[in-house]
Amino acid sequence: MKKIPVLTLALALALLSACGGAPAKAETTASPIEATTMPTEAAALATEAATEVTVHPRVDIGAPAGDVVEIREKMFIAQTNDIYLNAEDYLGKTIRYEGIFDVDFWAEMGTTYYYVIRYGPGCCGDDGDAGFEVRWEGAYPEQNDWVEAVGVLEAYEEDGYQYLRLALSSLTVLPTRGAEFVSQ
Repeated sequence: MKKIPVLTLALALALLSACGGAPAKAETTASPIEATTMPTEAAALATEAATEVTVHPRVDIGAPAGDVVEIREKMFIAQTNDIYLNAEDYLGKTIRYEGIFDVDFWAEMGTTYYYVIRYGPGCCGDDGDAGFEVRWEGAYPEQNDWVEAVGVLEAYEEDGYQYLRLALSSLTVLPTRGAEFVSQ
């Protein structure tokens, strides 16, 4: 009966003594942050995994060189995100897209904002919006109308914050609706 506790104790001592030695140095491609925050074994596994992955250079799609940027249904969220993230590449360019006409009244400021959007994934399911605020000199359509918006991207300041919007040259109600919910 003494053999089992003695074997268990010997096995535990062997495992503990193996961890006490100096860690083996490994070539790593991890960033300094990853290298200092990962345990040695995890860093070694990450290094092995990194050597098996082919790394492709980053491709910067940039703003199109033409006068009109067409936002299509298939990559709606990706294109609108690119415009917001790289606004300096798009300011002054004409943007054309379709979406849902929406209105929001901000009672605290006494201001009405107008948007052309599509619905997408958000923090709590399908509650996100993608699109732009719009400024139009003509009569606005009804809320929830499906429209084509064409306008020049501009930046403006309100209460110390910078915002983007389209100064529209055309706002047309369309008879056929596209995809209201987009995921890309």
